[in-house]
Amino acid sequence: MIRILFFLLFFTTVSQAQTFTSTIRGTVKDADTGLPLEGASVRLDNQGVGVNAEKDGSFRFDDIPVGRYVLTISYLGYETVSIPEILLESGKESVHQIKLNPAGRQLQEATVVSSRPVAFNSVQEITIEQTLRYAATYLDPARVATSFAGVAAAHDQANGLVVRGNSPNGMQWRLEGVEIVNPNHLSNAGTFSDRSTQTGGGVNILSTQLLGNTYFMSGAFPAQYGNALSGILDMNLRKGNDEKTEFVAQAGLIGLDLAAEGPFSKKSKASYLVNYRYSFTGLLGAMGVDFGGEINRFQDLSFNINLPTVKAGTFTVFGLGGISSNTFTAERDSSLWEYQKDGRDIIFKNKMGAIGATHALSMGTRTSLNSTLVASGLSLSRESYDIGGVEYSRRRLTEMDEQTKSRISLSSYVTHRFTERSRLRAGMYATRQSDAMYNPKTILNSLTGFVIQPFASWTYHITPTLISEVGLHHLWYSIEGGSKAGRNSLEPRAAIRWQANATQHFSFSYGLHSQLQLPQIYMAGLPPASSVASFNNLDLKPSKSHHFVLGYQKNFSKNNNLKLEAYFQELYDVAISANNENSFSAINLVESYVGEKLSNRGTGRNYGLEATYQKLLTDQFYMLLSGSVYSATYVGSDGIRRDSRFNGGHTFSFTGGKEFKTKKQNIWGVNVKILATGGFRDTPIDLEQSRATNSTVYRQDQAFSIKMKEYFRPDLRIYWKKSKARYSRTLALDLQNVAGVKNDAYNYYDVLQKQIVMQNQLGMIPVLSYRWEF
Repeated sequence: MIRILFFLLFFTTVSQAQTFTSTIRGTVKDADTGLPLEGASVRLDNQGVGVNAEKDGSFRFDDIPVGRYVLTISYLGYETVSIPEILLESGKESVHQIKLNPAGRQLQEATVVSSRPVAFNSVQEITIEQTLRYAATYLDPARVATSFAGVAAAHDQANGLVVRGNSPNGMQWRLEGVEIVNPNHLSNAGTFSDRSTQTGGGVNILSTQLLGNTYFMSGAFPAQYGNALSGILDMNLRKGNDEKTEFVAQAGLIGLDLAAEGPFSKKSKASYLVNYRYSFTGLLGAMGVDFGGEINRFQDLSFNINLPTVKAGTFTVFGLGGISSNTFTAERDSSLWEYQKDGRDIIFKNKMGAIGATHALSMGTRTSLNSTLVASGLSLSRESYDIGGVEYSRRRLTEMDEQTKSRISLSSYVTHRFTERSRLRAGMYATRQSDAMYNPKTILNSLTGFVIQPFASWTYHITPTLISEVGLHHLWYSIEGGSKAGRNSLEPRAAIRWQANATQHFSFSYGLHSQLQLPQIYMAGLPPASSVASFNNLDLKPSKSHHFVLGYQKNFSKNNNLKLEAYFQELYDVAISANNENSFSAINLVESYVGEKLSNRGTGRNYGLEATYQKLLTDQFYMLLSGSVYSATYVGSDGIRRDSRFNGGHTFSFTGGKEFKTKKQNIWGVNVKILATGGFRDTPIDLEQSRATNSTVYRQDQAFSIKMKEYFRPDLRIYWKKSKARYSRTLALDLQNVAGVKNDAYNYYDVLQKQIVMQNQLGMIPVLSYRWEF
């Protein structure tokens, strides 16, 4: 693969040195009202030039040489923000939507990507540029999050995230401020039973080409967030270029990616942005890359249409849809079978779609209204066949799973600024959701209900150096067939930040959070029978957790800082066994089904210390160094406190890179990501019982007593960028797990081997790609 890369580079035509230019432009607006800030100062630091925003808040810098830049924006009475890591390439404008907040006393300069973060603590912003630059992200923002403190990948094959020791199922995906169904291809990727999960998958269906500001939060969420316990990935769409038509095309070993954006006409600011991807792993498999013997395919289409008006505000219409599959085909020659899976045909199919609209309206100089309507749906199926018959030519259906999920959500909130020191935001989310599931272990085939979540938060500058935020979130839910008990969850939220001096601040956040149980928990049960009493779990309350976070930040300069956070999470009302004394807890569930009556008597406890040092990309070098030490435990119905499934004990991540410029305006980049985390926990397998039943039987009284070996994965990305007068191109090679480390995934009893087998995670995955922007 390395030889192929250098072969392509050697035979690429080299143009004579000349200066290529492009444009940096955008708008500056009030973060609360959306009104333009005429006269705002916008400075392009690298060039030593500046302009003032026009009446509509717009600014522009034309004929700027391609390269890396930093924008600094200031306005009287507002915070000053610095936007680093701007990559300007020929053939494509760099467009920024900048939002400023009223100022108290602040750091020397608030270094942000576009606006103040949505939370005081435990929040990171993810940009398109980072997703394109970091090693082995595959244009997926969730994979960028593994570089953050306290975050670990649940499995190499998927983007499911373990946040502060919580199950990946505690995470929530949001689009344009509203929770949606699992927006990922191949949601069964990396699971023990090869069945789907609720919150992860092989890759995000929404291409990073469409993403604007994306926030990842890991605890103590503000009042507008609900129905999540561990983490939130809050994705927002960017609008297409409203002045110039632009295209992006990318081809690589895993498929094609095409994007287009531009104005509908020269007479309006209405614009479109659309992206299509087709991908398959067959070519990599032919090159010897092992995906567990599976062939994976996916394709998706996503779009965002921006429709500004003169007086009625701004409307957007957006959508995304994707289909994917993975297929494992058994060898028809049984002498080649080594493991039990080798004698099965397994077919998994995944379909997901969402469509929605937003409306943003400024109502005077102090008030704004924002509304979103989204409908999203998901359909999954899995079939497993045992191969038999004459010469193993026939197959028999032995396992079948089908799931569907739909969600229709309406959200609306009002932001009103009473004074420069006081702001109120209040609104509501209303959702109708339904689940259908077919599996022999579920008594119910469908589940329908409503989730209503009003909220309010008040931000107040107590002094120029002390800012507070208090809020209240209320979750009300209904499930057809369930009782009315436990339908309400009233959740207070609070945060405070003290600016000690121009370079450092301290902060504290608290929140009570809740999350509905998984569909397979509500739908588990036994039908009425003469010998066994029937049951279901419809009356379960949501699980809850108190989050406490204490934070400290030190800015050494406007482009690098140190963050420290200590956190404590106390979980309760966790679903555990109701009638038996055992080790089961919903805290440890990923994709498994449940076969017993449950109650809300379980508890859990997570606490830890996190540290992050970040140097943003300036002077052709960047670095993100993060680590944490933590504990994650739980108590089941037997009253014993145990390590939870994801109690790895520590995480460590190094993400960094260096760019090299040539005289011909080429850029070479070398990027490294190193992940080193404590091994997750596993439960011992009873070998004798497994042989007797011909299936994996665990020693539940010793649940999660085995600690798997330390996880270590180095990733590498090498790219070469070259500009022409009207286009730019990037040749890149990504190597996930460049060292080919065999990391543990899970143990199981293999019926063909008649012994316990350790399943490893992925080896080295090489992805070569070529990208054009014009």
